[in-house]
Amino acid sequence: MMKLISSTGLAVALSLSAIGAFSTPASAQDIELRLGPDGPRPMIRDRERDYDRRGCSLGEARAAARDEGFRDAQVVRVTSRSVTVEGLTSNGPDRITFANRRGCPEI
Repeated sequence: MMKLISSTGLAVALSLSAIGAFSTPASAQDIELRLGPDGPRPMIRDRERDYDRRGCSLGEARAAARDEGFRDAQVVRVTSRSVTVEGLTSNGPDRITFANRRGCPEI
């Protein structure tokens, strides 16, 4: 009788642990709660809008130009594909273009 109870208990323990191993985590990454004067409000994040912000910012473009040897770097043109920066180098005024992507790679 004791063997039957112990084997049943072992089977129940194994089945409960198997259920826990196959459970899926909650996927609530698109929602956040913001606290304001009117109390907590749920905000649904727009992933496409967040993706657009991942491009090359103006400060990143100026910093990348300074790393390339530009002084007094100024952003003169921004498009959806590129960021153009003008500044002074050892050879005089010059221009450099970066891709409008994360990390500002040079074109």
